[in-house]
Amino acid sequence: MTGAEGFARDYRVGFLSHLARRSEASLNRGYELGRAAVTGGLGILEVARVHHEVLLDVLRGTPAGELADVAGAASEFLSEVLATSDMAQRTLLHPR
Repeated sequence: MTGAEGFARDYRVGFLSHLARRSEASLNRGYELGRAAVTGGLGILEVARVHHEVLLDVLRGTPAGELADVAGAASEFLSEVLATSDMAQRTLLHPR
């Protein structure tokens, strides 16, 4: 299993957990996934690809009345996952 495959597996588990119980703990898991992506050398585009695949999979089984709720949860989770990449990019572009 490659780093990207492991990340995709962990992302799916973390995202499904966040959908089931939106909490600080599930958001923290997203943040930790983002840190693992950065330290593992995965780029933002790879993270976005994984997010898209997982979200599409979830949406296929989501009733129409719950789509907005799932989309909101997906946005929250992805924001946490990308937080480390955002901080790293800001540090590189605007060192103090």
